[in-house]
Amino acid sequence: MEADVNLIKIILGIIIGMILAVLYALRVLVIMERRIARMDINMLKIVNKIYRDEDEILEEEKKIERLLVGKPKKTANKPKKKPAKKKKK
Repeated sequence: MEADVNLIKIILGIIIGMILAVLYALRVLVIMERRIARMDINMLKIVNKIYRDEDEILEEEKKIERLLVGKPKKTANKPKKKPAKKKKK
């Protein structure tokens, strides 16, 4: 009887230890998932900032090109038509 109680205590101790190990592993997984989610959000913020900066740089580049080259003038001259050939009789 005494041996059975000690065996049951040992088995219960092992079961409780395994349950605690699984819970700890789940806790670590949840913490890692949160860290990865935060990294993902920060990466998206960085990418969006780079896109905004790139758009600003392109706009400034266009302004500078317009200042250096100037706006192309539209010509009102139409291309001249060739005179029609006369038919022979």
